[in-house]
Amino acid sequence: MDQPINADQLAVIALGGNLPGENSSVAAALQAAVERLPALGFEPVRVSRWWRSAAWPDPSDPPFLNGVVLARTALSAVEALAALHRLEAGFGRERASPNAPRTLDLDLIALGRQIVDSPALALPHPRAADRYFVMAPLAEIAPHWRHPVLNATAQALAQTATIGRDAVPQ
Repeated sequence: MDQPINADQLAVIALGGNLPGENSSVAAALQAAVERLPALGFEPVRVSRWWRSAAWPDPSDPPFLNGVVLARTALSAVEALAALHRLEAGFGRERASPNAPRTLDLDLIALGRQIVDSPALALPHPRAADRYFVMAPLAEIAPHWRHPVLNATAQALAQTATIGRDAVPQ
């Protein structure tokens, strides 16, 4: 675990949810999603612990569990995002309104060192660096991972992230 990860070869996928859907718990839903990644073309290399945080922007919604997976993939960025969206749909994800409670949220944070800026996809994820519930789990499993644009490590970004600072590992 102490050995640095070669980010040039890996996808960084953030997982989250605050509704269990057909699973016994949100944690079970997230674990089931990780277990389905290989069938979609992702080979998990490392998986963080689950981190609990208040829902944002409405803390009266159920709390979230979040985590990060580092995975090998031969998929293009567009193919990877489409695969993640299919997995979300398979877990009953509905995109009714932004930040609404959900069974599964998968974000492609980065795909190696690629930089993509199109209407369909932005890599690295444009808001990930400011989300503690993404950067802290990433720093847990790959502290030396470097943001492709900011060139800051996951460890450094976890220190400066401002959203979801209440996140704690479970």
